[in-house]
Amino acid sequence: MAAAEDIARIARQEAALAFDAFDETTAFALGSRIRDRALAEKLPIVIDIQLWDRPLFYAALPGSTASNPNWARRKRNVVRIFQRSTYRMVLEKARPDRTFPPGDGLDPADYVLAGGGFPITVKGAGVIGAIAVSGLPERQDHAVVVAALCAQLGLDHEALALPAAAS
Repeated sequence: MAAAEDIARIARQEAALAFDAFDETTAFALGSRIRDRALAEKLPIVIDIQLWDRPLFYAALPGSTASNPNWARRKRNVVRIFQRSTYRMVLEKARPDRTFPPGDGLDPADYVLAGGGFPITVKGAGVIGAIAVSGLPERQDHAVVVAALCAQLGLDHEALALPAAAS
């Protein structure tokens, strides 16, 4: 039941976390917000914000690894195809091997089931890009993105955040 509740909460996040407009200035502010938090909390992450036609923000923080950019790329690809967050896809697909079912025809070299990718949605236009964070456990990658989007959009993070994971 917890997965179903998380999926429903993530769907609400995706609906609520939409911009009136999104441009280079917005991407820089959002990316900088995540970067500042990551530096303050010593989060070893990569932050990658892209529209479908070009990159807008990228940062690799201390402790991130050479594999994090590729994980971020694969997460962005999932957002592009499914137009939803990658953590939602993880919960919906429930595949421990992190791959999509063979019938989906998605090469694991380019697509991964791992949280931390989130759609950039503009009201009236739809999903125009993706933000990806990589370097933490997937639920935390997702939470970092959601917290930053809430702050950027002036929304109540506590009302939208996923509950703490059961240990």
